Amino acid sequence: IANTNISKISEKNRTELRAKNLGFVYQFHHLLNDFSSLYNVALPLLIMGVDKGGALLKSKKILTKVGLENRLNHKPSELSGGERQRVAIARAMITEPTCLLADEPTGNLDAANAKDVLELIIELNTDKTTALLIVTHDLSIANKMSRKLTLTNGEINET
Repeated sequence: IANTNISKISEKNRTELRAKNLGFVYQFHHLLNDFSSLYNVALPLLIMGVDKGGALLKSKKILTKVGLENRLNHKPSELSGGERQRVAIARAMITEPTCLLADEPTGNLDAANAKDVLELIIELNTDKTTALLIVTHDLSIANKMSRKLTLTNGEINET
């Protein structure tokens, strides 16, 4: 990862490497219930030592990109499932990671938001050279990727 052999570095350094280079989008959002959307998204930057003002500004910008500019101060319990998923996607993307790992990233979204979020993820890949590893059952998502691997009967094949 990032030209580093992770088997040869300490656990602390592996943790730092993951924080700086990997973004994760899970099927379920895993947001912190006591924090607003704005702070849930800013958290990775704050952990990395980015100043609070800069982290919150970048958080606001990316939440606007995923259509949540009116939900910045809402906690997860005040958001719909699709809104929570978009917050989780924004959080994964805020550090502009080297690699974004996503498990059914648009599974909880309506068609319009799924399209917009997928375009944003693909933009991260093309504009920021972030590698994407997306697990999906949705062929329309798979067909937008430059390389596809399928798992059939326990075998991985390139299609």
